[in-house]
Amino acid sequence: MVYGIIKQHSGYISVVSEPEVGTTFRVYLPLAEQAAEKESPRFETEIIKGNNETILIAEDDATLRNLYSSMLRDNGYRAIEAFNGADAVLKFTNHRDDTSLIIMDGIMPKKNGKQAYDEILAIKPTIKTIFLSGYAEDIMTKEGLLVPEIIFVQKPVSPADLLKKIKEMLSSSNM
Repeated sequence: MVYGIIKQHSGYISVVSEPEVGTTFRVYLPLAEQAAEKESPRFETEIIKGNNETILIAEDDATLRNLYSSMLRDNGYRAIEAFNGADAVLKFTNHRDDTSLIIMDGIMPKKNGKQAYDEILAIKPTIKTIFLSGYAEDIMTKEGLLVPEIIFVQKPVSPADLLKKIKEMLSSSNM
């Protein structure tokens, strides 16, 4: 995730590691031409609740997977958890008729998000999917993990923003 953020801001990172000495990370970012303007914090006042739709969460990071699942359940959705790409395909196969949306991490063990997505599309071509990644969108595209019809959301994402995107996807008829 850090690498993606640094690359997105035209920077780079170097790592020097020596046994029994330690590791040093150096982050290099370009200078800004002018100081950033201070923004007021924005607060979402309205969270649109779900209507008991089932969402498959495919995320290899257990902490994030549990967080997303809890957030969904707290907001009127049912959540099915998958811990890698292969598990996502299996869980989707078992729940294809109930699943309304998939939230898929782009980089996972066994099968990456795109590989799992392609297999799931063969089962149900109309399934709506949101890809999440800590890598920048351009990096994901260069790696062939994103194509134009895939909806991409950059991690970290606020719960309010993710819930808004979920509701948008579930409400759309052509995605």
